[in-house]
Amino acid sequence: MVYEEIDPLTPDVAAARLRPLGGLAFLDSAMRHATLGRYAYVAASPFARFAVDAGGAMLDGRRLEGAPLAALDATLRQYRTQTIAGLPPFQGGTIGFIGYDFAHHLERLATPPDLDPEVPSLRLNLYDTILAFDLVDDRAFIIASGHPADEANRERHARARIAEYKAALATPASASSGSPAPALDWRSNFFAADYHAAIERVRDYILAGDIYQANVAQTFEATLPDGFDPFQLYLKLRRSNAAPFGAFLDYPDLAIASSSPERFLKLAGRRVETRPIKGTAKRAADPVEDQALAAALLASEKDRAENVMIVDLLRNDLSRVCEADSVAVPVLCGLESYASVHHLVSVVTGRLRDGVTAGDLLAATFPGGSITGAPKIRAMDIITEIEKTARGPYCGALGYLGFDGAMDLNIAIRTVSFANGKARLAAGGGITVLSDPAAEYEETFTKATRVLAAFEDDAE
Repeated sequence: MVYEEIDPLTPDVAAARLRPLGGLAFLDSAMRHATLGRYAYVAASPFARFAVDAGGAMLDGRRLEGAPLAALDATLRQYRTQTIAGLPPFQGGTIGFIGYDFAHHLERLATPPDLDPEVPSLRLNLYDTILAFDLVDDRAFIIASGHPADEANRERHARARIAEYKAALATPASASSGSPAPALDWRSNFFAADYHAAIERVRDYILAGDIYQANVAQTFEATLPDGFDPFQLYLKLRRSNAAPFGAFLDYPDLAIASSSPERFLKLAGRRVETRPIKGTAKRAADPVEDQALAAALLASEKDRAENVMIVDLLRNDLSRVCEADSVAVPVLCGLESYASVHHLVSVVTGRLRDGVTAGDLLAATFPGGSITGAPKIRAMDIITEIEKTARGPYCGALGYLGFDGAMDLNIAIRTVSFANGKARLAAGGGITVLSDPAAEYEETFTKATRVLAAFEDDAE
C-alpha cells in the first residue's frame, strides 16, 4: 500500500474531476457529522467488475463458481490488504450496490412480474486507488494498493496510479452540457385510492396473523430529456437533501444518486453496527412547530412500536452470525433530524463470530429489516404482491466492501436510479395495524419531496 496526502479540495469537485476516468464511485457525507458523516470517498477507473444476475456471479463477464456471496468473498481474498493506521478506514476494495432483488439469491421469494433475469441485481466494481477525505480534520489522501499488479511491480503500479489521480485532480472539469430538467412529468404506480387500499390490505394480513409489519412503497417514474446528466442532478441533491450516507454511482447503462440517512451495515474488525430507521415526521420552518413535531414523533405509540419490531428482527438477524450475548441495542428510538424529516433511529451492534465473513453477514441480514417488515420473508412476498414491480437498487444497499474485510453500506432510500432514458424514485413506509392510510400516503410524499425538488432549476 502506498499513499500520499494532497491539498484538500471538496469531495464534489474531486468527483467531477475524476469522472472522466470512467466508472466513478462517490461515497458522500454531504451532511457532515463527527462520526456518521466524517469520511467521503471518490474512486474511478476500476480494475475489475463483479456482478450478479439470475445466472450467478461474474467477474469481468466470466462466470464464477459457487453462491454469489461466497464468490464475492473469494474475489476479495485475492486482493487482501492491511489497513494503514491513521488514514480513513476505506483504503481499497469494491464500491457499488446490492439491489433489493438480490434477495432472490438468498431466499425463496415471490417473483415480481417485471424482474429481468439478465439485469444484474448486484454490481461491485473493484478499485485499487481511492481518494479518501477526513472531513473533520480537513485532510485528503490518495491511497493505492497496486492491485492487480504482481508483488514485484505493485509499488510501481501504485505510484503510477497516484500520479494518474493527481493529474486528473489538477484538471478542472469541463462544464456539463446536460442539466437537471424542471417540470418532469412524474407518474406513480399508485393512485391515492389504490395506495389506501394497499395499506388496508397489509392491515388485513396483520390482523390475520400473517405478519406484524410490511414496508410498502409507491414508485415515481419520469422520462428524461436528451442530454440529461445524472451527476449534475446528484450535485443538487446533496445540497437540497444533505445526508450522511449519500452516494453517486456511474455505470455505462445505469447511474444511481442516493441521499440516504440510514446505515444498513458497518463492519470494522469484528464489530457490526446497523442503524434502522422507523418512524418519520415532516419538519416545519417555524422552530417551535418543528420542535413540537419532533416531540410528537418521540411520543408516538405507532412509530415506536414500528421501530421496536424492526430492532427485534435485526437482533435476530445479527444473532445468526455474531458471538453469543454480543448483540446489544445501545440506542432505542433516538431522534435524528434531516432537511425535510425527523426520524426515529435505533442502533443495534454485535461482534462477528470467528470465521464469519462479510458475505456471511450479508447473507444473514439482507435486505435490511427496516425496508421489508416482520417476519421478513412473508413481508417481502406481500410487498411483491402489492407493489407488483421489482425494486431494483431501491431498498437495497450502496457502499463499500474493503480488501481488508471492512464494510459500510447504506439502505438505498431517498435514491434515484437512471436507466433507459428514465428516472425512477420510490418512497414508502412501514405499515402496522395502527397505520392510517391517508397519513401513510402523505408520508411517502414527505420523504420524496426533497429528492424531487433537486430536479427543479431553483433547488438549493
